[in-house]
Amino acid sequence: MSGHPAGREAAVAILVLPLVITLVVLSFAWPAGRTAPRDVPVGIVGTGAASQHAVEGLVQEKPGAFDFHLYPDQQAARSAIENRDVYGALAISSYDITVLKASAASASVAQLLNEVGQRLADRAAQQGAAGTRPSAKIHVTALDVVPVAAEDPRGVVFSSAVFPLTICGILIGAFVSTARGLRRPWHRLLTLLVACAVAGLGAYLVAQGFLGALPHDHVATWAVLSLVLISISATAAGLVRLLGQAGLGLSAALMVFVGNPFSGAGSAPEMLPKGVDYVGQWLPPGAGASLLRDTAYFDGNGGSGHLAVLALWSVCGFTAVMFGRLITGRAPGAKTGTKTGATASGASLSSLPTSGAASPDRRHAHAHAHARRNDDDG
Repeated sequence: MSGHPAGREAAVAILVLPLVITLVVLSFAWPAGRTAPRDVPVGIVGTGAASQHAVEGLVQEKPGAFDFHLYPDQQAARSAIENRDVYGALAISSYDITVLKASAASASVAQLLNEVGQRLADRAAQQGAAGTRPSAKIHVTALDVVPVAAEDPRGVVFSSAVFPLTICGILIGAFVSTARGLRRPWHRLLTLLVACAVAGLGAYLVAQGFLGALPHDHVATWAVLSLVLISISATAAGLVRLLGQAGLGLSAALMVFVGNPFSGAGSAPEMLPKGVDYVGQWLPPGAGASLLRDTAYFDGNGGSGHLAVLALWSVCGFTAVMFGRLITGRAPGAKTGTKTGATASGASLSSLPTSGAASPDRRHAHAHAHARRNDDDG
C-alpha cells in the first residue's frame, strides 16, 4: 500500500482510529466500572469482643477490602484520620457503633463506612434475635471528623477540577514549546512558570471564590494548583523539545488517557483496581489531586510523597526544556546552516564564468541598460 495514499488513509480510519478510541474508552470506563474497596486503611477502636467479631465478619464478607489499624480510643483514631493515616474508623461496643469518617478525604469511602456500620448493627441485632438473650437495638452514630466544604457536599467540584487542569497544562506546555518569539530556553521556562501561576490563581478563584469548594489554606492551595499545572506543562514542553510533534501526542496520551482516569480523584486510589492506583499516584494528575486534597483539608498531612512526585516531573520537564537540543544532539540552526551552505555553493557555481556565452544575469543587465538608453533617447 506504499504507492496508494488513499489506501493508507483508509486503513488508518478503519483500523487505527477505532483501536485508539477503544483504548481510550477502556482507560476511562474500566477503573470506573471496577470501583471497589481494596486495602482501604480503616481504624478499629478498642480490642473488645465486639470489635474482634466485627473485624472477623468484615474480613469474611469482603476479603482484602480493608486494611485495619487498631487504636486505643476515639481520640487516637481522630488524630489518625486528620494525619491521613486512615480514611475513617469504627468504634464498636455492645450497644452502639460510632462511625468516624472524613468526607473530605473521600466521599465514596465515607459513604462506604456508613454502610459498613449499618451492616454491623443489623448483623448484631440478628445474632441477638437468634440467641437466648433478647436482642438490643444497636445505635449507629456517624461523625464527620473532616467534612467537605458545605458548598460542595459531594466533592463534585473538587473531582471535576482535575481534568481541566490536565488539559490546560498540556496547552500551556505546547504553546510555550512552539512559540517562535520565545527563542531562548530560559524565556520559555520563565513564561511557563508565570503562565501556570496565573492559571492556578484563576482556577482557585473559580473553585473557591465562586464555588466555595476549597475553603482552607488559600495561599498553599493556590500554590498546589500552580504546581500541578507546572508539572504537566513542563512535561509536555520538554517532550515537545525532545521529540517534536510526537512529544505533544505522548504527553497528551500519558496525562489525559492514563493519568486522569487513574488519578482516583473522584473516589480514592484504594477504590481503583490493583496496580492502577500506583500508576495514577506516580503521574501528575493523581499526585496533584491527592496533594490538593491534603493541602485544602488536612493541613498538608500525608502530602510529602505527592509533592515529591510533582517536583520530580517538573524538574525533568525543566531539564528537557533547557537542554533538549543538547540531549538530542541537534544544535539550533543546523538545518539552516546546511541550506545556507548549499545556497552559497550554488551562488559560487553560478558566479563562475562560462565559455562561449554570457551568463543570464549579465544578459539581463545588458538588456536593462539598453532599455534605459532607449528611454533617454526618447
